[in-house]
Amino acid sequence: MFDRVIVVDWSGKATRSPRKDSKDAIWIGVADVEGDWQPKYCRTRAEAFEWVGERLSDGGRQLVGFDFPMGYPLGFARRLTATDDARRLHGWLADQVVDDPSNANNRFEVAAEVNRLIGGTGVFWGCPKARPRPHLSSHKTPDYTAVGIAEKRRVERENPPAKPVWQLLGEGSVGSQALLGIPVVHRLAAATGASVWPFELPRALTLAEVYPSLLARSVSLSGDPIPDRAQVRLLSRALYRLARAERLAPLFATPPEAAEEGWILGAGHAALLRDALAWA
Repeated sequence: MFDRVIVVDWSGKATRSPRKDSKDAIWIGVADVEGDWQPKYCRTRAEAFEWVGERLSDGGRQLVGFDFPMGYPLGFARRLTATDDARRLHGWLADQVVDDPSNANNRFEVAAEVNRLIGGTGVFWGCPKARPRPHLSSHKTPDYTAVGIAEKRRVERENPPAKPVWQLLGEGSVGSQALLGIPVVHRLAAATGASVWPFELPRALTLAEVYPSLLARSVSLSGDPIPDRAQVRLLSRALYRLARAERLAPLFATPPEAAEEGWILGAGHAALLRDALAWA
């Protein structure tokens, strides 16, 4: 049972988001005994990291959900770290990714280097056509069967329209968010002692992957002109209500693949999340 739930809608932008509240930026929703907080708007990932870290320092039992994949298909971690340990992979990525306070980052260079190390067609794709790179194409070229790594994790296969982790650019892509988000999760866990679920058992402070689109219909009905803001407000509320009712446990049940690939907290339980929104 958690005293507070925080949900972060992430961004892979390479520049600061506008000063004015905007969509397709970082939004953070919080629900606790005081009710829903006013969602927090962050212009940079560095600002979000600092803000979430400050909330975790408040103490108590807190669950933080990040809207990006925290794992990759089976076999990927071993190709880079010689182990199947997703947390080891997190550390490897944290060492490679450079993401400065203005949001400028090297995600395309990291993806290109991963493709080189993987060999063959690589796995990542999607970069600006005006900035071509060796080992990274602007269009989809990987042959996942030939490379021996699946295009989708089990959680994506079972929960459409969740997108594969490999696309870095373009509508619906989540690859950049993951490459830039996993290092943040790694550093938050190191700084606070939080567990990273499902690779580790939940603890008083737990970081997890979420997918606010599980509440897409509720978000649409909210009428909020900034869907990202509605998403974090509603999902944090739903998860907190389930926690207080001691009905959150089923969401933490996962298949064996999740130990390496990760899992979306709430996958397969969208109806329960929607029901929780209607509770008084």
